Amino acid sequence: MKAASHTARILISAVLTLLGLLLATFLIARVVPIDPALAILGDRASASSYEQTRKELGLDRPLYVQFGRYVASVARGDFGRSALTKNPVAQDIGRFFPATIELATGATLIGALLGVPAGLYAAARRGKVTDHVMRALGLFGYSVPVFWLGMMALVLFYADLGWVAGPGRIDTALEDFVPHVTGFIMIDAALSGDGEAFRSALSHLVLPALVLGYFSFAYISRMTRSFMLQELGQEYIVAARAKGLGERRVLWVHAFRNVRLPLITVIALAYAGLLEGSVLTETVFSWPGIGQYITNSLLSIDMNAVLGGTLVIGVMFIAVNLIADLLYRVLDPRAR
Repeated sequence: MKAASHTARILISAVLTLLGLLLATFLIARVVPIDPALAILGDRASASSYEQTRKELGLDRPLYVQFGRYVASVARGDFGRSALTKNPVAQDIGRFFPATIELATGATLIGALLGVPAGLYAAARRGKVTDHVMRALGLFGYSVPVFWLGMMALVLFYADLGWVAGPGRIDTALEDFVPHVTGFIMIDAALSGDGEAFRSALSHLVLPALVLGYFSFAYISRMTRSFMLQELGQEYIVAARAKGLGERRVLWVHAFRNVRLPLITVIALAYAGLLEGSVLTETVFSWPGIGQYITNSLLSIDMNAVLGGTLVIGVMFIAVNLIADLLYRVLDPRAR
C-alpha cells in the first residue's frame, strides 16, 4: 500500500508539473506582442482574412476555451505549424531532437565516467596534489565560456591537428546515404552496416561531446567530492579502516555505496541541463539539435516552434526526474 501510495503521489506530481508547464507556455504565447494571425497572413492582409484566420485559430474564444483546445492539441502531438520551415512543429522536433539527445547522452557519459572517480579520489586525498588538480579542473570548467572552449577545440583538434571531424553531424557527402530509421545517426549508420558513415558520425560527435562533457565533469566531480568528504568523516569509515580493510575497498564498497544515491540526482540534473542548455555548443559546432532549432525559430519570431520545443524539453526534464526517482527505489530498499 505504501509503495502504491508513493507511486501515485509521484505520478500526480508529474501530471501537475506538466499542466503547469502547459499553462506557462500557453500564457507566454498570449503575452508576447506577436499576433499569430498576422504572423501567418502578413501585415497587408485584409480585415476579412484576418478575422477569418483568428476564428480558425480560436483566438476569438475566451482564454479558458483556448487553453482547453491547446491542451487537447498538445495531447494529440499537434504543436501547430512552423512559420520558418512550413512543416508541422512535431515533425521538426522529431528530426532535430534526436541530435540533442545524442550529444547530451555522450557528454553525460563522459562527465559521469570521469567525474565520479575524479571526485572520489580528490576526496580521498584531500589537501594533496590530486585534490588541488581536480578542484582546479572543476573551477576552470565552471568559469570558461562554453562557446570559447568550443572554438578553441575546433581550432586545435580539427583545424590544426586534424584528429576529429569538424562542424556538423556527419560528412555532407555521406548524409543522404544513411537511412532515417531512429533519428539517431550513429544507430542508423550501424543498422545500415555503413562503417564509413558510422565512423564519420562518431568523429563529428567526439569534440562537441567532450566540450559539453567537460562542463558535466566539473559539476559531477565537485558534487562527488563533497558527498565523499561527508561520508569519509563518518564513524563506520573509521571502523572499516581500523579493521584493516584496504583503502580501495573502503572507498568503493563502503563510502561510495552511500554516495551513489544522491549522485543519481546529480547526474540526472546534469543530463537534463545538457538537454536544455546546449544551445551555444550546437551553434558553435553547427549541430542540428533542438537548441539550435529553438534559437533560429526565436530569431524568426516562430512562436509555435519555440513553445513546442520548450514544452518537449520540459517533458524530458520531468521524465528524467521520474527515472531518477525510480532508480532510487531500485537501489535503496529503504525508499521502497
